[in-house]
Amino acid sequence: MIDSLASFFAGFLHAATPTNIFFAFIGSILGTLIGVLPGIGPLATISMLLSFTLMMDPLTSLIMLASIYYGAQYGSSTTAILCNLPGEVTSAVTCIDGHQMARQGRAGVALATAALSSLFAGCVATFLIVLFAPPLASLALNFSAPEYFLLMLLGLVASVVFCHGSVLNAFAMALLGVLLGLVGTDVETGSLRYTFGIGEISSGLDIVPVGMALFGLTEIIFNLSMPMSRQVMTQKITNLLPSLSDLKEAVLPVIRGTAIGSLLGILPGGGATLSPFASYMVEKRIAKDPSRFGRGAIEGVAGPEAANNAAAQTSFIPLLTLGIPTNPVIALMLGAMLIQGIQPGPQVISSRPDLFWGLIASMIIGNLLLVVINLPLIGIWVRLLKVPYRVLFPAIVVFCCIGAYTLNVTPIMLFIMAGFTVFGVVLIMLGFQPIPLLLGFVLGPMAEENLRRAFVISKGDPSIFVTRPISIVLILMILALVLLIFLPAFQQNKEEFVES
Repeated sequence: MIDSLASFFAGFLHAATPTNIFFAFIGSILGTLIGVLPGIGPLATISMLLSFTLMMDPLTSLIMLASIYYGAQYGSSTTAILCNLPGEVTSAVTCIDGHQMARQGRAGVALATAALSSLFAGCVATFLIVLFAPPLASLALNFSAPEYFLLMLLGLVASVVFCHGSVLNAFAMALLGVLLGLVGTDVETGSLRYTFGIGEISSGLDIVPVGMALFGLTEIIFNLSMPMSRQVMTQKITNLLPSLSDLKEAVLPVIRGTAIGSLLGILPGGGATLSPFASYMVEKRIAKDPSRFGRGAIEGVAGPEAANNAAAQTSFIPLLTLGIPTNPVIALMLGAMLIQGIQPGPQVISSRPDLFWGLIASMIIGNLLLVVINLPLIGIWVRLLKVPYRVLFPAIVVFCCIGAYTLNVTPIMLFIMAGFTVFGVVLIMLGFQPIPLLLGFVLGPMAEENLRRAFVISKGDPSIFVTRPISIVLILMILALVLLIFLPAFQQNKEEFVES
């Protein structure tokens, strides 16, 4: 523990350089902006910027992308409170009581509560990463091919179990994602598969055009087909500091929300998305007067916002220690590391301690910057909410096209992005969620590689998966997740989250 804390503080030497602080600031500003403006989101933004990060130092690029991710969590609460319109799905629950507080003339208190709750949760979650990531990485060093295959399988199963909607639909999407991930060159034989004679995809489909299509352009098309009405509050926002009574009511929900978000954030699939809804339900159920919720209860803002940001931070734990993405944004972060030639996993902490500890230390810097950015600049964010979508969306499409084309300067990436955009629209219209697809797309090739390697080691004997202690534990975890599907209480709670 002492060594971890020493390494963490040493990470500030790498994170606190003028260049890294500058790009953390840029990422925080950009993340807040895309959080404030509904219909954009961190997925599309990070996808657009992936190709540009090739020109940056690996640590600097990851600091900027991470700042965009949790900056969007901050910014989306502003839209939820002032417009009753969440910039991100994770802030949907903040609308319930946050907007009611704004209508009661307490918009400043609601915004400050959201920002301070997020700051506390972000700092606590960062220290949890410091404490638990090194031991988990040390444990992962004992993993070999069978354990890594089962770990990838665990991530796929979790993405299906915790995904919104039908489990069968989620399973189909995850399986389709795995198949799409297998396009390209066979890692064992070197032969091409599923390329249909297109030489540009011989190395596989790239995550950049796929991510921008499924989570950027698809979202834009649906927003254009269903124009959103934004009724921005015009009165001056004052009294940003919560009163002593407000703080007393918020402190325990913030602590509980931080604990809930920290736990759910490490779960693959929809854990980070479910965390604010879970926090809200907990606060409402244990409240002395549940009728206050929905009428401007400060607990309904403090708890979910803490859970939201804590989950965003702890979702980096599986990525940095195991190389497993827990949600689509983290999958893009994994893509950013691979683009930079860095293989995520337990070896990062020993081979690139500057990157590992520098990124974690930057989370504290980023959270502090976000509070400074969000509260004093409320007026600017309010004015930006009035920007019409007819101006925003064409610019987003242009940046998506530039990002896809510059990836390898070939028009095939534009065609892939266009094809997946149409495909994404059809999927959503049919009620399918693209999140398991993207996770399957990322985890599938790694699972295949380790499965084949495991059979090479065992000379084709499948018992290698049940004769090792860590493998048995992973198998039991997979079975436990599968059993959750058949529990009526779990399905009922998941549906309540979706309806919320």
